[in-house]
Amino acid sequence: MPQSVLSANRVLELLPQPLSRTELEERLFQSKAELSDWTEDALTIEVTPDRLDLLSEGGLALFLQGALGLRKGPVPFAEPPASFDRPIALVDASVAPVRPYLAGTILVAPPGVALDAGLFAEAIRFQEALHATIGLDRRAASLGLYSWERLKPPLRYALEPIDGVRFHPLDGPAELEGTRFFSDHPMAQRYGRWSRSDGECLTLRDADDQLLSLPPILNGRTAGEVRLGDRVLLLESTGTRAVRVEESVGLMMLPFVARGWAVQPLRVEYPDRAESGVGWISARRLPFSASTLRELTGLALDDAQVEEYLARGRLGAKKAPDGWWVEIPPWRPDLQTSVDLTEEVLVARGIAPNEALIPPSATRGRHSREGLFRRNVRRLLLGLGYVELRTPVLVPNRLVTLLARTSAIALVNPVSELFSRVRDALQVSLVGSLERNVRYSYPQQYSDVGPVVVPDATEASGARTRWHAGVALAGERAGFADAAAAVDYLLGAFGALGVREPVELPGTIPGRAARLRIAGESIAEIGEISPAVLSELKIPVAVAWAEVDLTALWPFVRRGETT
Repeated sequence: MPQSVLSANRVLELLPQPLSRTELEERLFQSKAELSDWTEDALTIEVTPDRLDLLSEGGLALFLQGALGLRKGPVPFAEPPASFDRPIALVDASVAPVRPYLAGTILVAPPGVALDAGLFAEAIRFQEALHATIGLDRRAASLGLYSWERLKPPLRYALEPIDGVRFHPLDGPAELEGTRFFSDHPMAQRYGRWSRSDGECLTLRDADDQLLSLPPILNGRTAGEVRLGDRVLLLESTGTRAVRVEESVGLMMLPFVARGWAVQPLRVEYPDRAESGVGWISARRLPFSASTLRELTGLALDDAQVEEYLARGRLGAKKAPDGWWVEIPPWRPDLQTSVDLTEEVLVARGIAPNEALIPPSATRGRHSREGLFRRNVRRLLLGLGYVELRTPVLVPNRLVTLLARTSAIALVNPVSELFSRVRDALQVSLVGSLERNVRYSYPQQYSDVGPVVVPDATEASGARTRWHAGVALAGERAGFADAAAAVDYLLGAFGALGVREPVELPGTIPGRAARLRIAGESIAEIGEISPAVLSELKIPVAVAWAEVDLTALWPFVRRGETT
């Protein structure tokens, strides 16, 4: 999970009352964050990838204010001075093939306040965390901070000949020619391929032709340096994906908003359109269905309770005919649907462990040998770098239909479409997990070891349960060979050897799928997921999948290797 080391004192100074380590651990345990360590002023926090806002002192403090019931509802935004001119950035048509999108805002300090060392360090640390996560190591989006008071608008974002650029790197002693900077500087060697095209490079300049930065590599020292004591800052983001660029701006303004800084959107003018920028920094309204909340939780919560839980999550709610309109701040891009808001309500309500009682017994149970075998399979897949999932056996009818899993049993009276079928393969759950994680970087590797239910007319119930192990690898270079290698490794670890035969499998590309048999028994299926499926689920990269029938494999496994 993403991790950052925060200043405990900076978090605590934003809380109106003291907070002990025990209280902090308890609050984080009930959320999507975890306290890894607290040594003097160093607070090490781990979060799930959808709560990056908690990786800044300001974001964590705002969350704790709500979780402790100290401050509730939307975080107020300060207004910039009325005399403040509307900032403008001009995007040249030349950038379109390389890095076409730009977004930004102006940050204005409260009266009598200026940028100090603590806020500057927090901003830089949070900036790098965003680069590594939603920015995909600066490829999809990268951020820059500048002193607006030393710039002259409008800004100009363009592609220029490298040999005509002279650049003084922020970390360098002198100005360099563009060709030398790109050949010698370590930052240019790492990120330069996302800034150049046919002898030209991306530049960000002001109206006086001052060079602010070479996106996405580095700020310049002359016009691109932020200094302690600055009171008006420019925050900008450029990138290849509009949604990542806009989300990064919404997140990056959080440390400043938490300390009362005002925000003013940057108007961006493209050759064919203009963006006001208001949407990047403003709260958005999201409908929250009361029926979805009831179906997913089974809880009978009244309106006042739901609104209280949303307020504790620093969200605003106004009653609507079938639920609420919820006000979502720009640093919460993870909240997109009623399902997300349902999870938010449950987190605010509190998820705590229940005390367990061990029934009196003269003996204690132990794992079966087959159970130990399945546990070893989990460990092997984890060792291969696959993130272990524990997914439910009930899956959405939509995914079953899309993958053409015609043998998946339908429920007669499902509580929700999300749990309307009984999976006959882990493929459905793995592909569904990839769909839910399209917002995060690739490659992604997931594994699952769990039960599936297949029709069987010889059984009294008409079906039987089998245990499968499945893997899914999503990435630009993912292919059949990756999935086949995982299966071969898994079987080889238990001394088993199979024979592959080409077949057509549900949800896969014809000619790119196979079944593996041992002594004539079907043991595993391997394939590349069909582009039509990936397009429907908006998964932007190739996906390789493999699934091993552990129930079928167990009789062939050497018993001595499972203990």
